[in-house]
Order: sequence, then C-alpha cells, then structure tokens
Amino acid sequence: MFEQIKHNMETISGIEVYPIISLLIFFFFFVGLGFWVFSYKKDKIQEMSQIPLDEGSIIISKDR
Repeated sequence: MFEQIKHNMETISGIEVYPIISLLIFFFFFVGLGFWVFSYKKDKIQEMSQIPLDEGSIIISKDR
C-alpha cells in the first residue's frame, strides 16, 4: 500500500515544497507562541490567575 502512495507522490511535480512549508508553519507558530508567553507581563498573569477566586466577578445567569 505504501508503494502505491509513494509512486503517486513521486509523479506529482512540485510536491516536495509542501513538507517544507508545513515544517516552517509549525516552527514559526511555536517560536511565536514561546515569544508571546515569555514576554507576557507577570502582573497580568497574576491578575488573571485570581479571576476564578474573585467573588465579585460571579455572573448569575438569568436562565434559571
């Protein structure tokens, strides 16, 4: 079965660029995500970590 897929892939011209593009997208996404995480302000992270514990931010649904 793999031989059939390999033969079909070899006959398509220009297909070798797709694995390179997908690797670059994968790489740049995680580099960007890492940069965003490490550059995020520590006080904002602390503020957001307290949101579930803050009693003043409880929203009561009117559906009940």
